Amino acid sequence: MHGVRDVVADGAQVHDFQLKKAAAPAPWPDPPATVAEVKADQTPRLTSLSPGAGCACKLPLAKLEQMFAAMDPVGPASGDLLIGALEADDAAVLRLDEHRALVLTTDFFTPIVDDPEDWGRIAAANALSDVYAMGGRPLFAVNLAAWPADGLDIAVLGRVLSGGAQAAAAAGCFIAGGHTIDDPVPKYGLAVVGLADPDLLLRLDRAVPGNQLILTKAIGTGVIATAIKRGAPHAAVVRAAVDSMTLLNAGAAEAALAAGVRAATDVTGFGLLGHLHRMLAASGAAARIGATAVPLLPAAAGLAAAGYISGGTRANIERMRPVTRLDAAIPGELTVLLHDAQTSGGLLLAAPAGTTAALLGDLRSRGLPAALIGEVVAGQAGHIAVHHA
Repeated sequence: MHGVRDVVADGAQVHDFQLKKAAAPAPWPDPPATVAEVKADQTPRLTSLSPGAGCACKLPLAKLEQMFAAMDPVGPASGDLLIGALEADDAAVLRLDEHRALVLTTDFFTPIVDDPEDWGRIAAANALSDVYAMGGRPLFAVNLAAWPADGLDIAVLGRVLSGGAQAAAAAGCFIAGGHTIDDPVPKYGLAVVGLADPDLLLRLDRAVPGNQLILTKAIGTGVIATAIKRGAPHAAVVRAAVDSMTLLNAGAAEAALAAGVRAATDVTGFGLLGHLHRMLAASGAAARIGATAVPLLPAAAGLAAAGYISGGTRANIERMRPVTRLDAAIPGELTVLLHDAQTSGGLLLAAPAGTTAALLGDLRSRGLPAALIGEVVAGQAGHIAVHHA
């Protein structure tokens, strides 16, 4: 049994939950196959070539915070640089003039699924999401790829790039070249330039008490991706996750801007609670959320209970302990999913209270499983109280 202890902050109750061991492979993935182990006439499962999957391969938030604390101080954005490194938002923003600002971001990761085109579409959608999370629209992008030069068919990379091009085309975004390197672990993503109105940016630091928290996509891609690496989930479960991860956040951003939302982020490798914490810390506020209000992907709860938990998710659980109060009634698998390292997740919106009903209606009319999951409150910056209901 794999025990994960959830510590409730501020001296409240401490409780344990147990996670069953996955029936098939070992609880931790085997080391990735090397290119030398792949015969020329075989195409290995892409997910077998990586120790992580999707955004779960990101460096943990705690390690990044430790690194930045040791670096020389970075000054705040100033002049035409509206958002830079110190602001730590989803993308950098440079004002061109009164009505236009460039949005710049990059994102790439290891295989999250075994189908090359699906991986390309997911990785591209994930990179494009940072532009949408700022309230912008993508203009053009360049490919970023790492690929084994020997032992893995280069035609497979062509299919990955084709998938990325499909996602970019759906976003109205040109792909104008790129860069590749020789690497035993495949990686793919985009560097993206977008355009936004500088007065209508969606920012991490604009959430205020009274805002209602809306999540636009279901969560659970992390446990599903971990199960894919171990060959566990049913095809229908994989397809539902792929459909969610390849769904662009363009419609969510449009609806948010139309509703007057000014605070948002997208939910990726740091999990729902991790990204909410970052928003709250930047805004100087706290939040309350209802665990059972959070939408879940099909089979995600069962896979979490079975122990398909990535190292990235485990790191998220540890990082969030000091700033999260968890209701003891929350099932262990749901607690895992609240920390689950997502890939190409939805937008987390902090919406003015009077706009919530209309915004939810707009989001759902666009086919999004949007849900009201909580509210921003006054309190210690970055702290989150998670109730069962």
